[in-house]
Amino acid sequence: MKRLISSLTLSLVAVTAFATTYVRVEKDGTKSYSDRPIPGGQPIEIQSAQTYSAPSSPISGSATLSNEQQLLKEMGEVFHYDSCTLMPTPDQTFTNPESVSLGVLLKPHLRVGDVVDLRVDGAAVGGENAMTYVMKPAYRGSHTVTVGVKDRYGRPLCSASSTFHVFQPSLNSPARQAPPPKPKPKG
Repeated sequence: MKRLISSLTLSLVAVTAFATTYVRVEKDGTKSYSDRPIPGGQPIEIQSAQTYSAPSSPISGSATLSNEQQLLKEMGEVFHYDSCTLMPTPDQTFTNPESVSLGVLLKPHLRVGDVVDLRVDGAAVGGENAMTYVMKPAYRGSHTVTVGVKDRYGRPLCSASSTFHVFQPSLNSPARQAPPPKPKPKG
């Protein structure tokens, strides 16, 4: 019996929600609303509440994932650059240069969010994400250039190293001829 009364109550509530509404304008301009006919009232049609349905997303898999799940999915994906090379090439020698240009070549190109760490003799050069650097002055000796590329989570994606040499003959080189002696004053 209680179930019957409950179901009847619910049906009445549902019927009332779609029933006609009446409005009456009072002498002072206020309006009175009722779900039953009222003396001097007029039936009105009340429009349903505005609703919104989001369009379906073309990306079905990642749109339903929480931020944490999306992050874990991205972290699980393994990406590596096909090639990671440095200029100058290993064991390249420069004689009397004013400067030496350094460069990083990545295949494919650097992805958004990846971080490049370019170093010469262990010191970071060129600023954040530098792909080129001009070493000026170029001091004599051997120099090691290294590059490491990491993704935004800190995972290494590629690295390379190259050692080049700067040769600057001294003034005391045997190949250098001494200037002729100054003439002695006569006198």
